[in-house]
Amino acid sequence: MSQVENKAGIKPQDLSMAQWVESRIARFEGRKYDWNALKFQADYDPKYRRAQMRYIGTGATGVVSDTNTVPAGNFTFSTMVLPSKCEGPLHLHDDVEEVFFMLKGSITLMIQDGEEYYETKLKERDLISVPAGIYRGLFNHGEEEALMCVMLGTSKPETPTYPADHPLSKVKRN
Repeated sequence: MSQVENKAGIKPQDLSMAQWVESRIARFEGRKYDWNALKFQADYDPKYRRAQMRYIGTGATGVVSDTNTVPAGNFTFSTMVLPSKCEGPLHLHDDVEEVFFMLKGSITLMIQDGEEYYETKLKERDLISVPAGIYRGLFNHGEEEALMCVMLGTSKPETPTYPADHPLSKVKRN
C-alpha cells in the first residue's frame, strides 16, 4: 500500500490518524437538542419555539461556541426540530446561502424579496437553497414535529436580521 502525500497539511502532525478522524466525527449519541439557542424568540412568543442540534460549527443562532461539534471549515450543519404549529420567523442572512433539507414532516416555506412574497410546502426529502439577501421563514402546520437539516455556507455566519416591521426586530438577544 502506498502512502498518499498530505499536500494540504490538513491532518495535524501531533495527532494519529485515528485521533484526527475521530475529531472529525459528530456522533448522534453525543448530541442533544438545544432549546435555548433561539430561546429569546420563544420567550417573546411560544410559537417561535424550536431546537437546534449542532454537528459542524454553531450556525447563525447566536451560539458563540460549542466544543461538541466538528469545527466548521466552509459551512455549518445542524438539524432543527420545529414543533407543531411553531415557526421560524422571516429572517435575512446578508452574508450566506442557507439550505433546508426536510427529513421528517412538512413545513410551509415563506420567501420574501422586496415586495415579492411566496409560500410553498416542503415535504420529506425536499430541499431548498435560499441565497444570501433573501428573507426566509418556516411554519409547521402539521400535528407532528418537523425535522430538517440546516446548512449555512460559511464557517461563521453573521447573526440574521428580521424585517423592520416584525416584532422580533426589536427584541434583544441575551
